[in-house]
Amino acid sequence: MPADRPIYVVDDDEAVRHSLSLLLEARGHMVRSFASAPEFLAAAPTLRPGCLIADIRMPEMDGLELQQRLIERFLRFPLIVITGHGDVPLAVRAMKAGAIDFIEKPFAAEAILNSAAAALRRLDEPPSQEQLASTAAARLALLTPREREVLQGLLAGLPNKSIAYDLAISPRTVEIHRARVMDKMGARSLSELVRMSLAAGVAPSPSR
Repeated sequence: MPADRPIYVVDDDEAVRHSLSLLLEARGHMVRSFASAPEFLAAAPTLRPGCLIADIRMPEMDGLELQQRLIERFLRFPLIVITGHGDVPLAVRAMKAGAIDFIEKPFAAEAILNSAAAALRRLDEPPSQEQLASTAAARLALLTPREREVLQGLLAGLPNKSIAYDLAISPRTVEIHRARVMDKMGARSLSELVRMSLAAGVAPSPSR
């Protein structure tokens, strides 16, 4: 297991953050802790790839919402959720959305260490087609109806002026919608946008 892979702990309980950090650092892991999900989410784009251990119940934003936000932004942090107080149904939802494991409180040290090792190994595996499809679908859901219409025009290979004519809007407005579509879909090029759209199951309309 790579020693340089960091582990991120997100929990509003300071005692839990402290004990987990001590446990993981004692086994040679680099650990960084966060007191809330929004705090981690704000830092996530600049963080090195690593394992994420997050409590499923937190104020402001819970572990499930944090997981969804990371998926939408295509930020890959293999997730282990910490659960308690009858939260197993929530943990199952997290697992269905791609979490590696869930650990029930009070948790055993070996359970955390073994799950962290599995999560760190996952970083070396390429994302599966199922994961790509799930990510693409989550991003597609962020688009407004008008942005979906512009996306269909782009997938059909239409230039901005043609899309503008078909939708009875200005080319400048199409440019604005196009930029928002690219941003929300996390696409850096038209070809990447096409790949993501196809992964999400969007069938391009025939071009005129």
